[in-house]
Amino acid sequence: MMIIMQRLREHYGPWALITGASDGIGRAFAHELAAAGVHVVLVARRGDVLEALARELRTAHGVEVRVVAADLAQADGVARTVEAIADLDLGLFVAAAGYGTSGDFIGADLAVELAMIDVNCRAVAALTQPIGRKLVERGRGGLVFMSSLVAFQGAPRAANYAATKAYIQTLAEGLAIELRGTGVDVLAVAPGPVQSGFASRADMKMSVTDSPATVARGALHALGHRTTTRPGRWSKLLAWSLATLPRWGRVQVMSKVMHGMTRHQQLPREGHPWATHTLPPAP
Repeated sequence: MMIIMQRLREHYGPWALITGASDGIGRAFAHELAAAGVHVVLVARRGDVLEALARELRTAHGVEVRVVAADLAQADGVARTVEAIADLDLGLFVAAAGYGTSGDFIGADLAVELAMIDVNCRAVAALTQPIGRKLVERGRGGLVFMSSLVAFQGAPRAANYAATKAYIQTLAEGLAIELRGTGVDVLAVAPGPVQSGFASRADMKMSVTDSPATVARGALHALGHRTTTRPGRWSKLLAWSLATLPRWGRVQVMSKVMHGMTRHQQLPREGHPWATHTLPPAP
């Protein structure tokens, strides 16, 4: 453990930027990196929650902490984040901000779905390019992207969310090759169900989950050693069970999984012509 903490400080320090740091996996990354002695910049919409976390990290680990209250769905939120790190020797970017939705895409609130694309994809690209340039110039660093188990095939009843994660997965895979030899490591983190605020916001019910700390620790252990990691026992189990299936078969399995997670919903949303229908049986 001490060797891992030393590697984090020396290769990926002295500063790390973590988006989505107020909750779940992002918050777990903040704790793990601060415990390793890495100073952190915390980004999320809820400034009061970030300030409380900053005080906690300073007291527990003696690190410096910067707080950026920003909505990454908005261009000015991305711009303020880039400005906040301009004077820092940043060595690590953890793109943990993001959210999901569930239900039939055709009946969904389009504004919410487009905002999800902005946060999950557009903001990641807009931050990765300037940060990536800084890391290449300094000759070392890391980029950590939050992919998902659903990134590797379509996921009915989470179709748009799965598509955003497919973007992240393929972005990470491509960048890993482009940045080979620069000293900059790229990692896609593809967890399964995680115990966090994600499920509540996405209106899903998850019966089995891994902890955010398990995901963060697994990712930091894998950084610099592989391009994709699936931390947590449920991620590994689900990935193994899908591995031998063709893509269409994986889509069918994910349809059944998502059906179970959204069985409580009434389909579709009020105001649409199919609003009186209930959830159809699983395929």
